[in-house]
Amino acid sequence: MDDRVFREALVAMLRKGQAHVTLEKALKGLPPAARGTRPSPALHSVYEELEHMRLAQEDILRYTLDATWRSPEWPKGYWPDPDGEATDERWRGAVEGFRKDLDEVCALAQGASLDLTATIPHGEGRTYLRQILLVADHNAYHTAQIVAIRKLLGDWKAGK
Repeated sequence: MDDRVFREALVAMLRKGQAHVTLEKALKGLPPAARGTRPSPALHSVYEELEHMRLAQEDILRYTLDATWRSPEWPKGYWPDPDGEATDERWRGAVEGFRKDLDEVCALAQGASLDLTATIPHGEGRTYLRQILLVADHNAYHTAQIVAIRKLLGDWKAGK
């Protein structure tokens, strides 16, 4: 069976948003001063959501590929320090790290020699496909959170 259409659909889901706003669009035009602003004390900032996405995506990817990977402590290890400032350096690190790992997830999805339905040898019954879909689902959810934060900050215009 030729599964290229399926693999291309996975990559489109990861990169193009399909029914969702892409992360690039969700971040476009965000003023640097707004990156670390919380709309209320109970909510996260755009930077915190982005860094959470990066950390979770990295964990899912490394867990999938490396039997020796140890996931961080939940929930602390999946979120940036709440008292940490959203500096330009941290922002760039979050954006670049997210993109780098997303490229690797997409390469995994496109790898014709990998049976996506195969169980990961060390994966506690999980398949490669499940992990790729988990990344897509998690990223879509938190991208929507970023849009919601920007709306609450008065910094989102539909169709932007």
